[in-house]
Amino acid sequence: MNEFTVVFLLALAASSGVEFWLSRRQSAHVLAHREKVPEAFQETVTLEAHRKAADYTVDKSRLGDVDRTLGILVLLVFTLGGGIALLQSFWNGFGLSPLLTGVGLILSLLLIIQLIELPLGLYQTFVIEERHGFNRNTPGQFAKDLVLQMLLSLAIGAPLLALILWVMDSTGPYWWLLAWAILMSFSILMSWAYPTVIAPLFNKFTPLSDVTLRQRIEALLERCGFHSKGIFVMDGSRRSGHGNAYFTGIGDSKRIVFFDTLVDSLEHDELEAVLAHELGHFKRRHVIKMLMTSAAITLAGFVLLGWVSQEDWFYRGLGVQEPNHAAALLLFIMVAPVFTVFLKPVIAYFQRRYEFEADDFAASHTRSRDLISALVKLYRENASTLTPDPLYATFHYSHPPAAIRIAHLDSKASA
Repeated sequence: MNEFTVVFLLALAASSGVEFWLSRRQSAHVLAHREKVPEAFQETVTLEAHRKAADYTVDKSRLGDVDRTLGILVLLVFTLGGGIALLQSFWNGFGLSPLLTGVGLILSLLLIIQLIELPLGLYQTFVIEERHGFNRNTPGQFAKDLVLQMLLSLAIGAPLLALILWVMDSTGPYWWLLAWAILMSFSILMSWAYPTVIAPLFNKFTPLSDVTLRQRIEALLERCGFHSKGIFVMDGSRRSGHGNAYFTGIGDSKRIVFFDTLVDSLEHDELEAVLAHELGHFKRRHVIKMLMTSAAITLAGFVLLGWVSQEDWFYRGLGVQEPNHAAALLLFIMVAPVFTVFLKPVIAYFQRRYEFEADDFAASHTRSRDLISALVKLYRENASTLTPDPLYATFHYSHPPAAIRIAHLDSKASA
């Protein structure tokens, strides 16, 4: 144990303590308001639906506490408990090159962690989602998705990881700049490839068949100056009863996607308003802004990694006695969330501001009342709580709480 061990443990205690405290506040606040629908929603949300949202929120919060506890235990076991050092010795025994040994170390540990967390994923899907009427998944589909995700992670992640480790080992003291450029280029490539290559491996995307709706959407796209490669309906109902809509991709791969559950539940006016909101993110350059923010944070992370990877106290403080770049990268990935948890409310603040801007854009191209109606249906059908704890929402919510968002849109409708 050295001074960094103490710093790490204090940071872990502080970040975890705040997260558990906020989770308790959220559950207590939601339960305290379980028996009364907020005044703004009393004509559109029944007490039964409000209670369901409260119970669903609390169930997810409790599972989140279990997941957080498990994450702390896993982190401590594999760092100070010597788990990484033990796994490193295991891979050294094969006599492979340092590069292959490093790739094997990182991928095997990530696989172990995924398997440890698998029971919580099963519980989330087949207990909580099932209990609240959202699950439409089957054990077979769940297993198929899991295997496919692992194979894709191996096929895509292993070469990328090998390239980054090679850069760390072979390109001198400023390796972090080249590694950052490689990672950001990969992120952009995946943004382009995901809609047409990866997403169809998991879901079926069918061109929107409703002629009237398609014509309305095409007219909206023309008014907004947006061009895409098509409007698609995704078979989200194969796995879940939740509804959503989004646009994805960059450049020539941009496409608009509606969940089939959303198409079934919303009227044409409401779907048009929801899409206008999504287009607002594009027209207000939120995607580019978030990408630039991510690039800046990632660059700062690589600069920091470049420093600590040369410091013996970093390895020994986290239970690793054999310094190398693979161990440095793995340790950094595992402990960085402990030290960056307080960035969450800052990032969430800007995300909520972007949501308001997208709502304003939608209100200028469609009727605010239609977006309000669509949002209320989504809150109700997705069992989203209408009464979150304000402090929890400030820290975690990427979207404004329901009452605040609806009041904002109401002001646009009244203007």
